[in-house]
Amino acid sequence: MPADTILRCDHLVKFYDTASGRVQAVRGVDIELEVGVTAAVVGPSGSGKSSLLRMLAGLDRPTAGVVLLDGEDLWQMSERARARRRARLLTHVYQRPSDNLFSHLTAEMQLQRVAPRGPSAGATIDEWLDALGLSHRRHHRPDTLSGGERQRLAFARAAVAGHRLVIADEPTSQLDTASARAVLDAVALLAGRGVTVVLATHDRRVLDRVDQVIALRDGAVATVSSRGSQLAVVDRSGRLQLPPELQQRFPDRRVRLVWEDGTDDVRLERP
Repeated sequence: MPADTILRCDHLVKFYDTASGRVQAVRGVDIELEVGVTAAVVGPSGSGKSSLLRMLAGLDRPTAGVVLLDGEDLWQMSERARARRRARLLTHVYQRPSDNLFSHLTAEMQLQRVAPRGPSAGATIDEWLDALGLSHRRHHRPDTLSGGERQRLAFARAAVAGHRLVIADEPTSQLDTASARAVLDAVALLAGRGVTVVLATHDRRVLDRVDQVIALRDGAVATVSSRGSQLAVVDRSGRLQLPPELQQRFPDRRVRLVWEDGTDDVRLERP
C-alpha cells in the first residue's frame, strides 16, 4: 500500500442472515483513500452505506475481504489488538450527536480524556476549542450544547487525540443549515491538518464540500466522482461498474468492448 494511503479495502463483502433468507449488503467493494482526503459515501437506503462504514471502522466483521488501516489488516488482528489500533488511529462519529460524547463531562473534559499526556496537551485542547468555535462552551456538558456544537466537539476529539481517520455516519442529518455548515467547516479544517474523513450521507449539502463522492448501488461501488468529474469503477477483479444512466442502454446486460491497439480509447457497443 502506498505510503500516503491511510485506508484501503479490497473485495469487501457482507452477508446478513434474516428471517427471510440471506441478504448481501456489500458486494466486493474496493476503496483506497489518501491522507487528508474527504470522501462522502452516498446511495439510497439499503445500498450498503452503514454496513460499509461499520466494517471500515472495525466495528463489524466482513464476510470476506480486507480492511487495511495504515497498512495493517484490521480483521486479521485479535479483538484486543484491533481495539488498540482503533483507539490510536480512528474516531467514529455517530449520527445522533448525543451518542458521541460522555453525558457527565464538560466539553473541555471530553478532550482531556483523549489528549495524549504531555505539556502541550492543554495548548492543543485550547487550539481546537478555539478553531471549532467552542471556547465559550468549554465548561458546558453535552445536554447544554446544540446538536451542531456536539458534532463539532466529536470531531475535535479526533483532532486532539491525534487520530488520522474519522468515519462519520450521517453527521449532518439532524442539523439545520448553519450547524451543518459549521460541522463541514470542522471537517475541512481536520482534512487540512492531514486527517482523512469518510462520511456516509444523504445530505446534498455535504457533496460540494468533499474531495470524492463514492456512490453505492445494491452494495457495490457504482461511480466515484472527484472534483466534478464522474468516473466509472473497475474493481480489482476487472469488473466494470457502469453508471445507472449508461446501464439502461444495455438492457441485456452484455457489452462489447472495442479498442485499437496502441491507444487507450475504449468504446462500448451493444452485442
